Amino acid sequence: MEWKNIYRGLIMGASDVIPGVSGGTIAVLLGIYDRLIAAINGIFSKDWKKHFGFLIPLGIGMGTAVLLLSRIIEWLFEHYPDPTKFFFLGLIIGILPYLFRQADVKLNFKVNHYILLLVGAVAVGSMLFLKEREGIIIEEMTLPIYLLLFFSAFIASAAMILPGISGSFILLVIGVYPVVIGAISNLQLDILAVVGVGIVIGILTMSKIINYFLEHYRNATFAIIIGLVIGSIFVVFPGWPSSTSVVLLSVASFAIGLFVAYILGKVEYTDESKL
Repeated sequence: MEWKNIYRGLIMGASDVIPGVSGGTIAVLLGIYDRLIAAINGIFSKDWKKHFGFLIPLGIGMGTAVLLLSRIIEWLFEHYPDPTKFFFLGLIIGILPYLFRQADVKLNFKVNHYILLLVGAVAVGSMLFLKEREGIIIEEMTLPIYLLLFFSAFIASAAMILPGISGSFILLVIGVYPVVIGAISNLQLDILAVVGVGIVIGILTMSKIINYFLEHYRNATFAIIIGLVIGSIFVVFPGWPSSTSVVLLSVASFAIGLFVAYILGKVEYTDESKL
């Protein structure tokens, strides 16, 4: 068991609660994205024990973060949305130099790879034009509502595993985010079960697609991944706050994010087998 994955899972789980921040992006920042995809894709292979040894601690960390930190993250996002987003901006921008170096961009990237990078950045950046829907009002749980929650979770989890695309934001666009986050906070097991099944099936499906491209078109895939991460900068950036105090707090949180990114880069990107 790779028990250090628990802290990685805590970071990924906390980020997945926040609309606009992708758990896939955090996996890239932590230097485990390709291993994560390979592990999910290898659950049913002969090396399943090794893959479960990687995934179980990660899942424990993510589940713990979602259950224990969801209210804290909700509170921060509600009362300090700009500083919270600036912290994640610092994380994303701070880790990019490590990401470029580990991908060996100068050596491996050709013109077509830079075009793919641009396409990835534009694809995520275009999410700025998607509008959030008001949360649906549920008076009673019916089969259509359960189906809506299942397919919403399926789509969101497929997006969640892609860097730069926030599963929580997809839930907001569909209009079920308040229902899901409320179910987590209040432990509504029926909703959590339906959403959980949708998430698992979505992740398994998308991981197979991504794993295929990582194996057959590695440089092109990482070009797109880096583009997705860069594009997420524009999605996460909330604009400059109007209040001087909030500006100062946002700058401080951005600096903390950069520092954390520096530490993560030193710790996570020393293994040449990653990225």
